[in-house]
Amino acid sequence: MVDPTTLPPSRQAELREAIELFYFAYRSFTDPPDRILARRGLGRTHHRILYFIHRTPDVSVQGLLKRLAVTKQALNAPLRQLIEMHLVSTAAAPEDRRVKRLRLTPEGQRLEQELTGVQMRLLQDAFTRAGAAEAEGWRRVQALMAGPGPSDAQD
Repeated sequence: MVDPTTLPPSRQAELREAIELFYFAYRSFTDPPDRILARRGLGRTHHRILYFIHRTPDVSVQGLLKRLAVTKQALNAPLRQLIEMHLVSTAAAPEDRRVKRLRLTPEGQRLEQELTGVQMRLLQDAFTRAGAAEAEGWRRVQALMAGPGPSDAQD
């Protein structure tokens, strides 16, 4: 990996501009859902949990921990809150009653769709305005930055 401080000043300036664009784009991406969540006393962590349970219904707590790459301690309080608010339900896995499977309740599905829908509209608009080739380039850059991710995390 190249030390960016050894790059020409023009390249350093380009990278700084990319950092700023990334920051402001992320702020635009997260601000609308954050406001919706705040009305319920929830935060961004709750949205991540809802999103990944929606993407992988019946995911185990262990699978969700792997997918989010967080500790059990970090997941415990927000997940418990979502369960208490009847946004997430748990059921024992038939193959092993010690394993908890997670699923969104109908109310949890509605909230997740509202939160993610705002973000999907933002991305759809940007991808349409940028064009297919640019959108694909953006996805490639994001995938490279994300690095190798956890597997399907269904356990």
